[in-house]
Amino acid sequence: MKKKLLFVCVENSNRSQMSQAFATMLGGENIEAYSAGSNPSGIVNPKAIAAMKELNYDLNTHDSKSLEEVKAFAPFDVVVTMGCGDACPWMPAKQFVDWRIPDPKHMEPEAFNEVRDYIKNQVQQLLLDL
Repeated sequence: MKKKLLFVCVENSNRSQMSQAFATMLGGENIEAYSAGSNPSGIVNPKAIAAMKELNYDLNTHDSKSLEEVKAFAPFDVVVTMGCGDACPWMPAKQFVDWRIPDPKHMEPEAFNEVRDYIKNQVQQLLLDL
């Protein structure tokens, strides 16, 4: 049975998008991954698109979404937040995890890619734990 994961950050333009991509890449047909933002920007950051393109994943196919837009896919097995402070959402889920990942939005490419690689490691560990 597929596990349903939801990754949430504030704008749904960087961290949660990359998390969703890694869950899809690494989890294959066993994972149904979604992402959303508590205050979505409406766009996926071009830096995130470039960072994932380096790993042969096309984030151009993703959209920045609100929590309301993904509510229809609940309940989730796991909801992962990126360190959203008081904007943390509640969504029907079996488990909630907060990774407290800094927003790489204004980082230079090297630092941005370090955050990307950290997210990949976090997703790998999450998938192992499932």
